Amino acid sequence: MDVELRPYQPADWPQMCTLHDRARIDELRGSVDLAAFIPLEQAAETEGLFEGVVWVACFGERVVGFVAAAGDEITWLYVDPDYYRRGIGRRLLRHAVAQCGPEVTTEALAGNDAAIQLYLSEGFEIVETRAGKLAGNERFPATGHFMRLTK
Repeated sequence: MDVELRPYQPADWPQMCTLHDRARIDELRGSVDLAAFIPLEQAAETEGLFEGVVWVACFGERVVGFVAAAGDEITWLYVDPDYYRRGIGRRLLRHAVAQCGPEVTTEALAGNDAAIQLYLSEGFEIVETRAGKLAGNERFPATGHFMRLTK
């Protein structure tokens, strides 16, 4: 599959919202009550999507994934469910890691097994597991894994 990675452009926004909103349900499933879902249009600002750098993966004209990094932290990583298991998430993750310093961190919800396995397979280690409230929607309890990669 010929996927191009490039910096985010404002014209990508509608497709990013659609793919995030579809993929976010998969992320929450098995981790948190699905009522905790907040669309990207609302979550982007409150959860700091654009506080760092954002890259998109495109298949032709279609945005099929995106990743964001702020400093040495991978803050967002989503792939359109229609494109799961095609290496897009791995490629986005590797691209973002290459832009970060010698130590890279990220978080994943406990129960989001696909994301956790991706991070572990790329050399991340779970350094802490913490129960608390879901970022962006504090009404819902959540457990998260804090992960680190040392290059």
